[in-house]
Amino acid sequence: MFIRNCATFGTLNLYYANITFTQKFFPNMSNPFLTPRRAMVLECLLIVGLALVPLFATFPYRVNIFLSWEGAYRLSEGQVPYKDFGLPLGYGYWLVPALFFKLFGPQLISLVKAQILLNIVGGLSFRYILQQMRVSPGVRLLSVLVFVLSYSFVNFWPWYNNTVIIYQLVGLAFLFRGLGEGRWKWPALFFAGAFTFLSFFTKQDGGGLALLLALALLGYHSLNARRWQELAGFIGSYVLVALIFIIPAMPGFGYWFNHGQPPHSSRLSVMDFIDVLLIESQWLKFYFAVIVILLLPELRKPRELWRNRSLMLFLLLTVGILTEAALFQVTSYTPPDNNIFFHGFAVAFILFRIYDLTTVRFEDLKPFLAAAVVIMLWWSASYYKYIARILYQLNPPAAAVVVPGGENVVNRHNFMVNLDTTDVPTSEWTFSSLPEFSKVYMPPSTVAGIDRVMALPEAKKGKDAKVLNLTELTPLDHAIGYTLETGADIPLWHHLGVGMFNRQMAAYTEKIRNRHYDLVLYEHAPTLNNFFGSALRDELKQHYRQIDSFHAPRRPTNAYIEVFVR
Repeated sequence: MFIRNCATFGTLNLYYANITFTQKFFPNMSNPFLTPRRAMVLECLLIVGLALVPLFATFPYRVNIFLSWEGAYRLSEGQVPYKDFGLPLGYGYWLVPALFFKLFGPQLISLVKAQILLNIVGGLSFRYILQQMRVSPGVRLLSVLVFVLSYSFVNFWPWYNNTVIIYQLVGLAFLFRGLGEGRWKWPALFFAGAFTFLSFFTKQDGGGLALLLALALLGYHSLNARRWQELAGFIGSYVLVALIFIIPAMPGFGYWFNHGQPPHSSRLSVMDFIDVLLIESQWLKFYFAVIVILLLPELRKPRELWRNRSLMLFLLLTVGILTEAALFQVTSYTPPDNNIFFHGFAVAFILFRIYDLTTVRFEDLKPFLAAAVVIMLWWSASYYKYIARILYQLNPPAAAVVVPGGENVVNRHNFMVNLDTTDVPTSEWTFSSLPEFSKVYMPPSTVAGIDRVMALPEAKKGKDAKVLNLTELTPLDHAIGYTLETGADIPLWHHLGVGMFNRQMAAYTEKIRNRHYDLVLYEHAPTLNNFFGSALRDELKQHYRQIDSFHAPRRPTNAYIEVFVR
């Protein structure tokens, strides 16, 4: 059943199994080690098997995961975005996590389970795109290996900068199906428009670039085939789905959704793009150079290249993905590896061209194994961290000892002196007894502080408690059980200038001055720029009583959660 489902997603299982198809598109494949069916099985095992690995692991508390949790929790509770709470993005990112909260409960580990589904969908979409490009089975399997190791395997927590790309991949998979023929052509184009909009409704920058890439592919198709129906169908589907999502969200949507208008700010800077491209972006520039070199024979005959529909679509796709990654790393600058989705596409195109220009056939056992070993070594950092945990348990690092003569021993482990007296190594982190934090470990101070908060009379009020949680410990919302504030001016998260603005700041200030809340949890993170509104802390110092303080669950542990009561 599993293999059948994977093949159904690709819709070309019988097509590839047919020997006529193989001989037509891959004439040099005589008795290969990697048959189309064997490659399909290995691809599905790679995609699904590695996606499931996080189910068997525990995790340190993830920085910024509080935002993922609260958005999913509010949606799962039936709250309406832009009416019950505001956010500067669309809410596409929280749809899958909210579903998993409904299925498995509002635990942090449910977010990991949601990402498992997203990783599987993203991997299968990537595979199907290459299938539509008629990439040979060996090249496709190697490209899937690169994609999984470089991108999906390292993303075991959901984040909107990842989900925006997953939706784009699904949209591209449907788009390439819609550019073909058959009865599923028009439904595929509709879903291409729908998922491309959902990408935009997850993150404006990545989603906007996804739309431009889709339009570029459709534009070439329209010019090459001299027909515009597919382009019109895609645009119509995109607009229709956009209206379905946006019209019910008005008028709050117009204030909250960031398109560069006040109180929001634009992240577009020409100098930032130039600086990052020319000073950094080594892999992107390398791939661009290799692609140009491999295309030199075709570039001598540009008209023939333009008429070569399959090569042009693959080229536009790859160059478009690389361009998107170059821009995305500037507009979405944290974390720094947001844009590594491009490796799989670049490697696929390069191996595709090597396949065309040489006699190397990656369906043969020796070339395939050699390439696979190189890829595994290249991306060893993705999986070695799991192996290292076992190795360190079997062979723990030796404690420093004084050598005869009292010489100072300096090595790679101690050549730097750590002057951060607040740091708590993750090796000392531990688990909370609350189910909301299951399988997630935190600093001991955080765990003890959570227990003290749960024991407060103010927390024991449950639904009747009036709590303002300005911390990363948003799962305490469910643990305490209080009713979340709702309204058009309640921000989903409290980063001043990003997730909330002066209007919301003034409203919170007024409530604190009037001592509206029974309990306020405030995270003091002095190295972050107004992440929780530092002016609110000043108001709390004046109008509330601080009764506790403990480590925030982040690395380094230089932020503190302060507990205030009336």
